[in-house]
Formats: sequence, structure tokens, C-alpha cells
Amino acid sequence: MTTITITGLGGLPEIAPGADLAALIARAAPGLADGDILVITSKVVSKAEGRVVRASREEAIAAETVRIVARRGPTTIAETRHGLVLAAAGVDRSNTAPGTVVLLPEDPDGSARRLRKAIMALTGARIGVLITDTMGRPWRVGQADAAIGAAGVAPLRDHRGTPDAHGNLLEVTVAAVADELAAAADLVKGKADQVPAALVRGLAGLVTADDGPGAAALIRPAEQDMFRLGAADVLGARRTVREFTAEPVDPAAVRRAIAAAVTAPAPHHSRPWRFVVVESARARRRLLDDMLAAWAADLRGDGFTPEQIARRTRRGEPLRRAPLIIVPCLVTEAAHAYPDARRASAERAMFLVSMGAGVQNLLVALAVEGLGSCWLSSTLFCGPVARAALDLPPGWEPMGAIGVGRPAAAPSPRPDGDLRDVIAYR
Repeated sequence: MTTITITGLGGLPEIAPGADLAALIARAAPGLADGDILVITSKVVSKAEGRVVRASREEAIAAETVRIVARRGPTTIAETRHGLVLAAAGVDRSNTAPGTVVLLPEDPDGSARRLRKAIMALTGARIGVLITDTMGRPWRVGQADAAIGAAGVAPLRDHRGTPDAHGNLLEVTVAAVADELAAAADLVKGKADQVPAALVRGLAGLVTADDGPGAAALIRPAEQDMFRLGAADVLGARRTVREFTAEPVDPAAVRRAIAAAVTAPAPHHSRPWRFVVVESARARRRLLDDMLAAWAADLRGDGFTPEQIARRTRRGEPLRRAPLIIVPCLVTEAAHAYPDARRASAERAMFLVSMGAGVQNLLVALAVEGLGSCWLSSTLFCGPVARAALDLPPGWEPMGAIGVGRPAAAPSPRPDGDLRDVIAYR
């Protein structure tokens, strides 16, 4: 049976920039032995490294943020340049002078490595070091400490491929032992008690000879993150994608996206949307070839040269490169009939606005599924041709075409929009 002890290390003075934190901690933990693990609150590391700045909390959060994940009231959940997702981007204004805030260490893993090296030089003991910060948990009430820096400690323990007590092979179990240690150590640490560090003894098997991969190994890569999009990310994730990989599109993902599309508002409690999923190669080829022929014929009739026609028709090529095409269609059978043109026009406009809302829902939902899309207006200019190519029922009006697939490359950053020309106040 393994016995583990966790001892709070108090008695440290107020940490100032340039303080020899390694010496202070070594003095607070006499008798350090091989296999011991020191768990240190990031704030004292930040203070020793001069990461205290005179700025408002809001200014500091903005400076430390690379991505807003969610906002609600005064609370901001943000991703830092370290890849950490934290409330207020890890900016802390407690236990610091008025008008100042404490930022996270510039390089938490680097800080852990330097502290480990210095403490081992002072004590001769082979130890591990964790640097921690407090994190909220999306599906649980309350906060817990987690490791943001690590040196000499295996941050993960991979149980995959090992049998459980019944002989079943474990397939997904990877224990975040660095986070478990951080949370356990926080039971004896505390801001109010001025106990910024703890000594964990009894887990020498987790201490490694080299510094190891650090706490960076605990950050899930974006492409593996099923919850990558926070509330603030969802709408911005919809981007026009014109280059796709050849990877097939999951039909279930498309159905989920269409289910989201039809939650858009609609006139008269109707469902004016229809979505034609062009799956077969024959239907796809007929649609694109017939539309191309109609487009070229229109341009020839307008007097364009063959070279000009070739340039203009290239705009439709993203649909040929996309693994899947969806043609959204408008159905106005629920529209009220009005004898005058003014009200009839307004009635149709209601349905067109609803159609646009449904298409936007679809595009955003596809982005949430990790799929890229491009909406092209092509079928609007040759409705009868598209209807015939797809053998659509009477009354279905094609409203453009959407290419769908996995983006071939990450989109370029979206520039901040100037809203002065799009907002009017009265």
C-alpha cells in the first residue's frame, strides 16, 4: 500500500521581483529527498519573475488573450498564448498592490525547469516541480488547481492497452496525474493562509531523471478538441472555404447541421426550407455541367469573349472541388396571397429572410461539425436549369449552392470589421 503525504510550505515572505524563489522554497522544505514533488502556486513564480504590471484588469486580459472562448456578464473565458483556457486569461488582482495585476509566468514549463535545477543544486535531491493555477471546469461547479508548468514529473499516466480487473483492455484511459497532484496539493495551500507551495512525498515513481515534456503535454491539440468552439467562437467559425480535402463528408454531420438549419424563424409557423443533398456523382455532374453551360450561354449573349467567360466561370470551381454539394431551396406554399404588389412583395421578402436565416444556421452548424463550406449564388441565376438537373418538385426554388468538405488549410485570420458604416442609431 502506498502512503502519500502532502505538507503545506508556509513561512515564505512576500515575494518581490528578483526574489530567489528556489532558495526560499528549499529553506521552507528542509530535508528534501529523492522522489519528492514540490507544487508551487503560479502567483509567487510570476511575482519573482516580475510579471506584475500596472494596468487595469481589462487591459491586462486583452493583452494576454489570443482567443475569446466565452463571455457572460463581467466574466471572460479566454485562451492565452500558452494554450491555456482560463477565466480572465489567468490575470489575477488578488494579493497585489492596488492598480496592479499579476500575469501568468511567461513560460510556465521553463519556470518549472529553472526552479527544479536550482533547488536540486541547493539540496542534492532529485525532485519534481509543478507550477499550478486555478481553473474552472465547464461541466462542474467550483474551481480546482491544475498544472500549468512541470519539470521532472510525468504529467500523464497512460493506461491504454493494460487490462482491468476483469481482463478488459483499457482503450481511452489517460490519467492527468500532474493535475491530480495540483488539486491534491491545493488542499493544504491557500491564498489567505500565505501557503503558496506544498511538498508531496510518496510518489517517487512519477519523478523522472530528465525534465520531461512539461505541462504543455496536458493541452489538448485543437484538432482533437471536440469542444474547441466556445460561445464567442461559433459565428466567427463560419468561413467561406474554397479548397477542400478529398475526405468524405459524414452524412450524420450533415443531418445534424440541417436539423440546426430548420430552427430558423419562419413566417406563419411554416417550414419554407428544403435542402437537396447532392450525393451521387451523376446528379452532381449533371447539375454542375448544366449550370456551366447556362452560365456560359448567358455570358456569350452579353458579348463576353471566350477568355472572359473562362475567367468568370472559374468562380464556380469550388463546387467541383467540394466532396459534397447542398442546394437549399425555398418553398412558399404557406405564403398569403395579396391582391396588391406592395403587400405581395413584403410577403415574399419575409420568406426570403427566413431562407437566409436557415442557410446561415446551416453554414454555422457545418462549421461546428468541423466542416468548411462555401455558398455560391449560382443556382439563383439558372433556377429552371438547376430544378431540371436535380428533378425537383414543383415550387422548390434553388437558393444558391453550398460546397461542403474538410478545409484543405486553416483560414487566414479574420480582420476586425469597422462597424461605423453598418450601424445607425436613432
